[in-house]
Amino acid sequence: MQLNIVPFSLPLLATTTETADSSLVVAGVLLSLVVIYFASKVGGELSSRVGLPPVLGELVGGVLVGVSCLHLLVFPEGGADASSSVIISFLETTAGLTPDGANAVFASQSEVISVLAELGVIILLFEIGLESNLKDLMAVGLQAVVVAIVGVVVPFTAGTVGLMTIFGVPAVPAIFAGAALTATSIGITSKVLSELGALNTKEGQIILGAAVIDDVLGIIVLAVVASLAKNGAVDVGNVVYLIISASSFLLGAIALGNIFNKSFVVIVERLKTRGELVIPAFIFAFVMAYLADVIHLEAILGAFAAGLVLEETDKRKELQRQIIPIADMLVPVFFVTVGAQTDLGVLNPSIPSNREGLIMATFLILVAIIGKVITGFSVFGQPQINRLAIGVGMIPRGEVGLVFLGIGSSTGVFSKPLSAAIIMMVILTTFIAPPLLRVVLPQKTEEEGFNQDQLVLETSQNTPLAISSRENLENTSDNYES
Repeated sequence: MQLNIVPFSLPLLATTTETADSSLVVAGVLLSLVVIYFASKVGGELSSRVGLPPVLGELVGGVLVGVSCLHLLVFPEGGADASSSVIISFLETTAGLTPDGANAVFASQSEVISVLAELGVIILLFEIGLESNLKDLMAVGLQAVVVAIVGVVVPFTAGTVGLMTIFGVPAVPAIFAGAALTATSIGITSKVLSELGALNTKEGQIILGAAVIDDVLGIIVLAVVASLAKNGAVDVGNVVYLIISASSFLLGAIALGNIFNKSFVVIVERLKTRGELVIPAFIFAFVMAYLADVIHLEAILGAFAAGLVLEETDKRKELQRQIIPIADMLVPVFFVTVGAQTDLGVLNPSIPSNREGLIMATFLILVAIIGKVITGFSVFGQPQINRLAIGVGMIPRGEVGLVFLGIGSSTGVFSKPLSAAIIMMVILTTFIAPPLLRVVLPQKTEEEGFNQDQLVLETSQNTPLAISSRENLENTSDNYES
């Protein structure tokens, strides 16, 4: 057994690596990363070239290399074993892996990839926090707040109640699936609004403001339902505790941020070695993630709060630039893994037992669309506003919906049909929202005298979110944003 002679150990995997050849575990991890990066890059490039967010391509790439298709990336949590993994078979053929040691290597390799995926989602939420401007959140006005609240409450309630009463889904997975319906992808919508020259219209500002507020509310909801999933049951007292603690944690972190910001900048400016900015930032993010985890919230809430705090520092833009390559290495692991673990075979209509999953997917898609479209009609005091455009702009779930799916899958609360139904909902809402938005919100023309850049600058004092959205638009459309 070679584990005792290597210069490092993997204590995280102690229970499985005791019977595994550590060099073959490393080989399996490396091959898995090759598959993940190849799938994410090819899928992302193809998706981008047809005008869709790259993250959607990464998800589809994960589906292709995972249990639904090629079996290059499979996990024991889904019921797979070493014999169903193409990578393990390849190691047996080329690296001398014995059948007796295959299961141990497969379990260890899968656990390493799962941990990397968890780190990826923590960094993703830290990055989202860095890109969520608190001043913009406070400046969007009551209209956006109302739209955001309706956009969370209606689909969450309809989805949860419908799954429990119509399909008999247990309370915890139904609540988790309902929470996945609350998301809104600001990256997709902002890109379309910019292309239409509508980023600074009343509709555009309400959509963007509501989407950002949706993100904050969604993170709190996600922390609550993920904690419920760990407990395995719904306790009203526990729910109240989680909501209060999650909200207090987020607000407390923001309140203390003004004090910490100055200390952070002073410390960073005194450091002279490589990583003088990004390493202290990650230390802070991981400490916040740990604190959130130990008080029975989710680590991602702590990472998101850390991002919100550091967004207020003078080093924000430089930190965003330095985090991008790190996120590019780890975030695709999360999204491809989500796709790889999703078995779309449960939606095959030729198998009678799968028809319930198809009906469930149809139900979630309808709730996802209708639940957001009606948010536009909650706008008040604006008789000439395009309410349908506001509702349509809130439809795409994109990468935010995938975060909910990934966290839910990692806790094991989703059945295969429900997991596949959620992923179909995310894909379809992401696909249909851009063309629908172009139909209900016609593009401004030069003959109408509309100059987007000039209008954004002229109205910057009244709508600061427009400037922020404009400055970050390229990063919003190309990077992982919620």
